[in-house]
Amino acid sequence: MVQPWWPLAALALIQLGDAVLCLKPVAFIRQCLVDVGFPRRFWWVLPPLKLAAAAGLVIGIWYRPLAVLTTAALVCYFVLAFATHVRARDFGRNLFLNCTGMLVLCGAAFAFAVTA
Repeated sequence: MVQPWWPLAALALIQLGDAVLCLKPVAFIRQCLVDVGFPRRFWWVLPPLKLAAAAGLVIGIWYRPLAVLTTAALVCYFVLAFATHVRARDFGRNLFLNCTGMLVLCGAAFAFAVTA
């Protein structure tokens, strides 16, 4: 079991909540996707991707290699999201609070998973 386990559990809850919010994107998520130019035809991919991340994090509590893989994938996801915000010149709340905050959380969870 990964110790401490709670960073993975907390991040899994965040990913689960985000997946629900992306099912029919709520206004702020919809606007963020539009602002960065994410094609509408791919919006359907986000909920399953986030659900898979949540599942990987939960299972990763007991199977460390999956925790490392899932947190590394989330770090990559948010690095790409950060670059997409910068490319779109979206320097507001979406970049500095949401994206950067999630990148820091995922990086911390990765550090916990690797060093556990």
